[in-house]
Amino acid sequence: MSDQQQWVSPETGRWVLLSTILASSMAFIDGTALNVALPQLQADLNATGPQLFWITSGYLLTLASLILVGGSLGDIYGRKRVFGAGITLFALASLACGLSPTVGLLIIARLIQGVGGALMVPGSLAIIGALFGPDTRGKAIGTWSAFSTMTTILGPLLGGYLAGIGLWRGVFLINIPLAVVALAALILKVPENRDESAAQQIDLPGALLAVLGLGGLTVGFNEVSERGLSDPIVLGGFIIGVIGLAAFIWVEAHSDQPMMPLGLFESRTFTGTNLLTLFLYGALYGLSFFLSLNLIQQQGYTALEAGLATLPFALALILLSRWAGGMVDRVGARPLLVIGPIVVGIGFLLMALPGLTKGPSDYWLTFFPGVLIWGIGMGIVVAPLTTAVMGAVSPNRAGVASGINNAVARTAGALAIAIMGAVGVFLFQQQIAARTAQVELSPQTAAEVQQQALKLGNASVPESVPDAQKNAVDDALRQSFVNMFRWIAGIAAALAFISAGLAALFVEPKKATQAALAAND
Repeated sequence: MSDQQQWVSPETGRWVLLSTILASSMAFIDGTALNVALPQLQADLNATGPQLFWITSGYLLTLASLILVGGSLGDIYGRKRVFGAGITLFALASLACGLSPTVGLLIIARLIQGVGGALMVPGSLAIIGALFGPDTRGKAIGTWSAFSTMTTILGPLLGGYLAGIGLWRGVFLINIPLAVVALAALILKVPENRDESAAQQIDLPGALLAVLGLGGLTVGFNEVSERGLSDPIVLGGFIIGVIGLAAFIWVEAHSDQPMMPLGLFESRTFTGTNLLTLFLYGALYGLSFFLSLNLIQQQGYTALEAGLATLPFALALILLSRWAGGMVDRVGARPLLVIGPIVVGIGFLLMALPGLTKGPSDYWLTFFPGVLIWGIGMGIVVAPLTTAVMGAVSPNRAGVASGINNAVARTAGALAIAIMGAVGVFLFQQQIAARTAQVELSPQTAAEVQQQALKLGNASVPESVPDAQKNAVDDALRQSFVNMFRWIAGIAAALAFISAGLAALFVEPKKATQAALAAND
């Protein structure tokens, strides 16, 4: 069935929505629930900080690198076929994640899960867009969006509940029944569809270079805190990453069918919105990673309480997105894309204020204001950002533009967790050194305490510390982690403010954008 043939019946449409919603829910839940489960996962598998970085960023790495190729494969070989392959691979990798006895196997499974996500994620809305007619497409997308919103809210709560009862593996294993139902609906009821006008060539060189470039940088930043900057693996990772990304840009500029057409970046608005996405979503992913570690491992929250602590963010985002979308029609995207990140940055700065607290009883006067304002800022940003990205190019390139922005957001997450993770370990080490300098420890014991920084929030007092100094060292470790988190929140705020400046500099006013599109048409 091509995009030009008749639309599906209402009955078939319900099966289409069931399959696409359940598949999307796997990706959304996996992304939002895992952060809250990380502390329990770390304790059970005795994972180091760099290994936690890999567990989180590894998935985003392969997803970001291959998501544009996944969309192209669906257009050429059939969206149902590629979407089904993605669901299957994602589910099998989720099973491997849930059963992994070691951190190494879990990291490998997460990398494979990202590949499955790259095949699955682009197909969801593409199938809805292809099979529903103009009269029903908006309602179908609205239904899909409503359930996506629900998973955004439920993800941290589910992750917190499962981790709280010692079942963090359930964050991955819950994907299995969802995948079975999604696949059954897809195979039995959803017709095949493809884009008959799509180019019959896949940009494999571009995809491989994207993996190589992003992978090299991720290796370098993830391993630098444990191995040191002079280590051959770290240096090799950085060199391969830079060369790989440079080669990627060259290939995309000279390819007949690039997965990332560089010509789209001739639009100032398109360039600006993607730079905003890179910095703002990098801040979002980076701070979110450290927030759950701080709340659970240092502030005394249970995993479920940590999940509930982020609920105001999700609610503010959801409640304001519709309003912000309507405001775009009145004032254009630019003012909102400047104001929103500034509000997010203020929220991040508020997150940097609390020190060691008394736990959830102090939540309303410590972390709640920052979480709420952070959510308000993102609620102002999300809808205008999507509108600006797709409105910056001609209508026939809107799908490609949206896919590129999606890939940039995932790339921002992978790199931010790696870079901010390395910075976090360094800052943690410096704080430990400063706070334990006044404690009488032997050089060997002091070095062992410093090594605890590699465990991040799971740092503990080494056995070699004399009993008389254990309380002082434990307090130093906790205070050091909280101060490190404050620095990370400050860095995230700076990235948010930079993204606001980029929007002001690059995103064109409403009238200029309309004139540019009219000229392109």
